[in-house]
Amino acid sequence: MKENSFVSTDLIRSAFSAAMSAMYRTEVPAYGTLMELVGKVNAETLAADPDLRAWLEDTDSLERLSEERHGAIRLGTPAELSMMRRVFAVMGMLPVGYYDLSTAGVPVHSTAFRPVGDAALKKNPFRVFTSLLRLDLIADEALRDEAEQILSKRQIFTDGAIALTEKAEKQGGLDKADAERFVAEVLETFRWHDKANVSPDMYHRLHDAHRLIADVVSFKGPHINHLTPRTLDIDAVQARMPDYKIAPKATIEGPPTRKCAILLRQTSFKALEEPVSFQAADGSWQEGSHTARFGEIEQRGVALTPKGRALYDALLNASRKVVRPAADGSNATEYEKALSDAFIPFPDSWAGIRAEGLGYFVYSLTAKGRKAKADVSKSLDSLIADGLVQFDPIVYEDFLPVSAAGIFQSNLGDDAAQEFVASPNQQRFEQDLGAKVLNEFDHYAGIEQASIADVRQMLSLAQAAE
Repeated sequence: MKENSFVSTDLIRSAFSAAMSAMYRTEVPAYGTLMELVGKVNAETLAADPDLRAWLEDTDSLERLSEERHGAIRLGTPAELSMMRRVFAVMGMLPVGYYDLSTAGVPVHSTAFRPVGDAALKKNPFRVFTSLLRLDLIADEALRDEAEQILSKRQIFTDGAIALTEKAEKQGGLDKADAERFVAEVLETFRWHDKANVSPDMYHRLHDAHRLIADVVSFKGPHINHLTPRTLDIDAVQARMPDYKIAPKATIEGPPTRKCAILLRQTSFKALEEPVSFQAADGSWQEGSHTARFGEIEQRGVALTPKGRALYDALLNASRKVVRPAADGSNATEYEKALSDAFIPFPDSWAGIRAEGLGYFVYSLTAKGRKAKADVSKSLDSLIADGLVQFDPIVYEDFLPVSAAGIFQSNLGDDAAQEFVASPNQQRFEQDLGAKVLNEFDHYAGIEQASIADVRQMLSLAQAAE
């Protein structure tokens, strides 16, 4: 088959993202309400801030905003993780970053599958935060063995999804008909199943160890547990959720409200208690319930350098030494003040963040720079001061482990959870994944350096044309 007859990975990813959103809207109607609210807030924010709209248009970011989503799934075995990597590769999504959530009492470690590169992100920035259950962190050895046996018997991918993934790998892509079948087959992996794989007794034993363990082990597949739209004003969404009959979590995860957004802020509505059936020893089905799926919203800011990230982590830790947010929100006001106070040392202007080397930026010629005959030997700072070069923040496309754990805990509850010793193990995760995860810092630095090289090349060409 000729390569040019293949559907691009960007189009397959876009089709899958749209199919996932439609399915989730049907399964969780509150998600549709959330999308309505986010759309309204984004429109109002853009209308009130023409400069923001102009910047988003100039950076080709406005069009992707309404389509932007991230989802999250939890897998049970290394084989599931490895196959999921292959499936996402067909959609042009690569594993970026390693996240250890055991540090926050959640027995998983994770990566984010997402498109890499400016062009792919602008076409569709769909991401899936993908966690692997750490069975080794379950203290009860008997329960650990039983959970492993249950997981070993399930197949979360359809035969069609596996066959089409193998076909894409073998021939280097999929044609239109195969791509459409691929999307439909893979979607089945993420669908909700209301019949559990376990007895009521086993479910409660898993649940008592940790609610997330019960969620991963007890079902036929890793149902998508949330889809997240991107907002331009998460504080406005948080404040207005009750008007839409949506109960938000008490605090927004991540940095405090700022003029210049950094990294990632997230909030959510409480997980749904949904009816499920458990199979008893006599083969009969018994009615019960399970809590896992919720709605989430995010606001993204500039990607931080290692220096910026170290400062962010230090300030976040400092705020939590003053007030640690309670899952029930009982100290939300105190925590928000402590967080805001702690972040005063972090510059709140793009120029300040750039000057201190805290964030990544993309550089381009200004209108003046495109016409000028500049001295290319000048420093970047001098070219900026002369009004020839401008800089724009690079959007953070990844996640924050403390924030992810905070979302998990607020929805799963932290009243009956086993405490886990922090035990990052990226080497084991990559072994199970079957590949290395990309380092997000290297990736953002590469984007920044490429933009600087482009600017200098364009100035050199202009100078040579004199």
